[in-house]
Amino acid sequence: MTDLRIEQARDDAGLRDWQHVDNVIIPTHTLSLDDVRERSGRYHLEVAYLGDQLVGCSTVRPATSEEPVVTVIARVLAEHRGQGFGTELYARGLARARTLGGEGIETVVLESNPDGLRFALRHGFVEVERYLLPGDTVPWIALRLAAES
Repeated sequence: MTDLRIEQARDDAGLRDWQHVDNVIIPTHTLSLDDVRERSGRYHLEVAYLGDQLVGCSTVRPATSEEPVVTVIARVLAEHRGQGFGTELYARGLARARTLGGEGIETVVLESNPDGLRFALRHGFVEVERYLLPGDTVPWIALRLAAES
């Protein structure tokens, strides 16, 4: 994995790459570039590349008064799964999350993404809730980190 490069999505090119991964993995809730720009002001967004090839993205959402947990999300395009890239993205996100305080660490996975659910469970998360966002037809699964991993 020496060629894996992870960087914060700061400019439009990085934000477009983050948007692409997110929209491929979450096709039920596609985001516009303006949506992603807005999120980049609230969340820490990173993109991962193998050489120059886009591999995945991650999000770290800080705790808020409404949502007192930090959320860490790592997403890897299907053709790059099983190679440790998600683990690297997750480890970086988890390290960042631990500096932000909050009442715990959570992640969310779309129910139609069994690879993502297996990944979360394997890394010590336990399911706490399933819910539908307005207009969605596929449930989201909220998971909380139950053990240090």
